[in-house]
Amino acid sequence: MKITAIKAWQVDLPLVEGRYSWSNGNFVEVFDSTIVAVETDAGITGHAECCPLGSAYLPSYAAGVRAGLAEIGPKLIGRDPTDLNGLNRAMDAALRGHPYVKAPVDIACWDILGKLTGLPLHTLLGGAAQEHITLYRAISQQSPEAMAAKIAGYRAEGYTRFQLKVGGNADEDIARIRAAREILAPSDVLVADANTGWTRAEAARVVAAVADLDVYIEQPCPTYAECLSIRRRTARPFVLDEVMDDAAMLVRGLADDAMDVINLKISKVGGLTKARLMRDLCVASGIPMTIEDTWGGDIATAAIAHLARSTPAEFCFTATDFNSYVTRPLAEGAPRRRDGFMTTSEAPGLGIAPLVEGFGPPALSIA
Repeated sequence: MKITAIKAWQVDLPLVEGRYSWSNGNFVEVFDSTIVAVETDAGITGHAECCPLGSAYLPSYAAGVRAGLAEIGPKLIGRDPTDLNGLNRAMDAALRGHPYVKAPVDIACWDILGKLTGLPLHTLLGGAAQEHITLYRAISQQSPEAMAAKIAGYRAEGYTRFQLKVGGNADEDIARIRAAREILAPSDVLVADANTGWTRAEAARVVAAVADLDVYIEQPCPTYAECLSIRRRTARPFVLDEVMDDAAMLVRGLADDAMDVINLKISKVGGLTKARLMRDLCVASGIPMTIEDTWGGDIATAAIAHLARSTPAEFCFTATDFNSYVTRPLAEGAPRRRDGFMTTSEAPGLGIAPLVEGFGPPALSIA
């Protein structure tokens, strides 16, 4: 089997809540997502999605996905899409860095492999280790009262795990964390996610001020060294996200006892092949994961669900149903939230059928 063409579409994903806000005044109102199709001479087409969270979050941006695909795509025509390790080596040789560009190609080729074998991706990624994947809800940064009210609303929909967007003014963030924890049940999980937004001094103040609360502290500062410093000052369970961008960084974090949980974002690390490696390292090392991506709709949610479902429940801290945050459907057959949980279908590959006819003409077509 050979790759014969790579196509990409740009699609806008408006938000159900109208705006998503996180640290240091950053926000997005409409996400710019790229849908990728990898076509083969066997008549099998694989699909994937990559949706960076704007350009101020990670070293990635939406237009960069399509520009990067234009760079590496011609060098992938004629390659075997089921040779996933070889494909990833070829992409890494063709373009240094930019893992988010390579991720949708890798995921689409996993989709092809699933369709070729007649197996769902969770089977290929290790087997169905759990049936129902526990979801979290991200609470966009607002006033303490507004964020607490949103948590109450989402609790009524079945969520029991919440990621509170902090990383602003330290005093306001302390109030946000306290207001959120106050309305939650003891069994509910609260994560205070600063998204790199605090200085070391601000982070030190916040973790000291909430030392009496049951709350996880996530990625307080921009750098690994700063986060490790804060990790050593608090007894609160600690999550690393933005700095956990490849297997080497994960190994370093494990050696330094730098975290209790990581956020494993599929496109941030380069796709399912590299995410599976990091997942397996975490399981072997006893580190739970939030399995997710930077953002996306139906197709990204399907990839998340398959990786999460093939992860033992005790190591799947939580996962994300991004398609419930946006108003535009992208595919039939995508996972849907039910009472704070989701699962995958048993259909081959990702188990979805993209609504390609609604995407318009491709923004990129390589053959």
